[in-house]
Amino acid sequence: MSRSLFFLRRQFWMVSLLFMGSIAAFGQSLQAATIKGKIIDSGSNPVPGVIVRIKDSSFTTISSLDGSYEIKNVPKGNFELLLSSMGYENQSKNVNIDREEIILKLDFSLIESTTDLEGVVVEGQSVKTEIETAGFAVEVVETKQAALQSIQTNDLLNRTAGIRVRQNGGIGSRVDYNLNGMSGNSVKIFIDGLSISTYGSSFSLNSIPPALIDRIEVYKGVIPAHLADDALGGAINVILKKGVVNNLSASVSYGSFNTLQSNLNAAYRDEKTGFTTKVSAFYNYSDNDYEVWGKFVRNILANGRYDYVRAKRFNDAYRSVGGKLDIGYTNVKWADQFFISYTGSDDYNEIQHGTYMSIPYKGRFGTSQSHVFGLTYLKEDLGIKGFDVNFNGSLSKRSEVVSDTVKWNYNWFGEKSLGLDGEPILRPGGAQQGAPTLNHIDRNVATFRAGASYEINPNHRLFLGQSFYSIDRTQQDFMKSAVEREFIGTRDLQKSITSLSYELDMFQSKLKGSVFGKRYSQGIAKMDPLLVEENGTTTRVEDRTNSSRSTSGYGAAFSYRIFRPLTLLASAEKAVRMPSEGEIFGSPGDNIVENLGIRPEISNNLNLGFILGDFEYQAHTFSFSGTGFIRDTKDKIIQQINPRINDAVQTNPFENLGKTKSIGFEGQVKYAYGNSFRAIVNVSKFNSQFNTKLDPNGNVFANYGQQIPNEPFFTINSSLDYTFRDVVKHGSLLRLSHYFGFVDRFYTTWLEIEDFRTPRQYINDIGATYTFPDRRMAVSVDLRNVFDKQVYDNFAVQKPGRALYVKFNYTIGDFK
Repeated sequence: MSRSLFFLRRQFWMVSLLFMGSIAAFGQSLQAATIKGKIIDSGSNPVPGVIVRIKDSSFTTISSLDGSYEIKNVPKGNFELLLSSMGYENQSKNVNIDREEIILKLDFSLIESTTDLEGVVVEGQSVKTEIETAGFAVEVVETKQAALQSIQTNDLLNRTAGIRVRQNGGIGSRVDYNLNGMSGNSVKIFIDGLSISTYGSSFSLNSIPPALIDRIEVYKGVIPAHLADDALGGAINVILKKGVVNNLSASVSYGSFNTLQSNLNAAYRDEKTGFTTKVSAFYNYSDNDYEVWGKFVRNILANGRYDYVRAKRFNDAYRSVGGKLDIGYTNVKWADQFFISYTGSDDYNEIQHGTYMSIPYKGRFGTSQSHVFGLTYLKEDLGIKGFDVNFNGSLSKRSEVVSDTVKWNYNWFGEKSLGLDGEPILRPGGAQQGAPTLNHIDRNVATFRAGASYEINPNHRLFLGQSFYSIDRTQQDFMKSAVEREFIGTRDLQKSITSLSYELDMFQSKLKGSVFGKRYSQGIAKMDPLLVEENGTTTRVEDRTNSSRSTSGYGAAFSYRIFRPLTLLASAEKAVRMPSEGEIFGSPGDNIVENLGIRPEISNNLNLGFILGDFEYQAHTFSFSGTGFIRDTKDKIIQQINPRINDAVQTNPFENLGKTKSIGFEGQVKYAYGNSFRAIVNVSKFNSQFNTKLDPNGNVFANYGQQIPNEPFFTINSSLDYTFRDVVKHGSLLRLSHYFGFVDRFYTTWLEIEDFRTPRQYINDIGATYTFPDRRMAVSVDLRNVFDKQVYDNFAVQKPGRALYVKFNYTIGDFK
């Protein structure tokens, strides 16, 4: 741990000097007007979460927990101030700023609305528009409606244009994200800007129910500087709800495969002192015993013949439990947010098979635990007006155990496989995945990210960010001999990323842009103790490997509103991704072996797109968007593709593929009729090819020009929902929904033969959600994969068929 502390101290002083230099260099900000005030309801209670914006401009803010809001640096002129919030009628007020350096105080009292969904649309579009018209290829996924349904966060993402969530089975199985042909660790996940890897494998996106999420920002190919990480292919930034004063909400869902999902969320703030505490907790369980069938599910008979069967998964149960506690202060003089937090999680995950489904396992499982202590600090106008800082830091201890000690071979009925002599067949290595193992892996992880931004004036802004990640990993296999267990191997990794950006907003927000640069550094160290016998004497020696690397990247994103409905978008980046800990050192629980020689992945990414709309005609609203993209990549990192699907041992490393190029497009159409009907259709298609022509000997690669396998390259999604009002009781809402997904067939190996190709997939889900008049209680019923079609993902691993889920949501808000 001493190495990590050394790096932490060094990075701490670097960030401190960075902030001090920023203050000295930027000087005093330009003076302009400020509009501020407080928003209350008819009962004089503060209303948080209200969108307050100046019409046709980039000046936007959200009211705080105490109902206060503030818009700074407003230039002189006549403006229209707009207010919108879920559950309240919209308000507007004309404002005249006739001189600078004034503070205009405007308070508002909102009137409750009887049509909540209208408020939802206004708020969602306001936030979405601000983010999606900044120049980046970004999609904002809303969660308000989904929070009431029995669907997971990954399901929401899987229905979004250009995104494919790759999962090795049911709940709890390994998940990868594919964005426009970039996948795996090229796509990074963030929680409020902090990498989710901080929390360990027992904490995932599916651990966070949609009810706790405000929105999800999906950046494709080009990543803004404030997400200072090596997210070469894209980034998914989950923005959690900041909490409502004195709020308590809970939900529980139960359904097929004995699947139980529940969560609890509470927040409290003392208005006088600003003391704030937030608590969230979750519990998930599933047997995952869904049926699998088809050409990839077969028992190997004693005579070597294949017996294709329809069977239930029998070693795939999953359980996860966890929670997060935040204690601190909000909206006080010295901090906008200050929290000390603890996050704990634990999971148990049975492992049904290796990379492919051809050989089922029994008795192989993994467990993991994580304890994370964190500190968060945010403050606007620190010392001088326009100078904002943020800091997120954490220290965590993560433990993982992979157990594999069962020595027999099993078929898909969970029975021991029999040989020609009628006797059970032993595994070649003595366990389901090679040699017997009881592998304990412990990790000490330190993570922090800090940022400082300075608003020179309302049209120009500078940002400087720094992130640091350090992991000390030890592992020991308790199935080894007592002598071998006395010596423990170590794996250490440090990664540092510095980012600098300049942002502009010109010509009344017609032109928006960002230019940025990033510097990446990484160091790795490995030590394995070896017992060497020489002259009858056994000596312990250390096999050490050390390496370091650094490189730079840069990019830009611009948008230009030609006229009111049409905005053009362009973004480009030389993006870099350093290999992750699991890719370098391996991950036994995911059947991945180490590869210390793996190189960084570098890609030239380009996006060109447009947003057209909203067009309104009477009660009808239309909008269109589209993006074309290129991903020209060197040393693409993928999991090794092994066509030997009947091997007893299916552990593959990650490797560099060489040069690849992905060219494609995505498009989306949205339609709404009033506040009742909504329809969304999106399509994504790309051609991701192996682009390395010659090997080191000058010979043409056999796979040159071939589509990269194990990547679904053509998908279509559509979602429809209709809301009925006053069903059974006045003020109630009944929402009916339908989702359709299409995935074209794709090969799972380089061998383009039918046995290694998944069929085309057609998925239909339907759901109904009933919300009671007081809006506190909601009940939903969801039927997934209605026609029980085969759905495949990584290496043709089949996902669940038809499934039924029922969910109850209950919320208590604004209690005293």
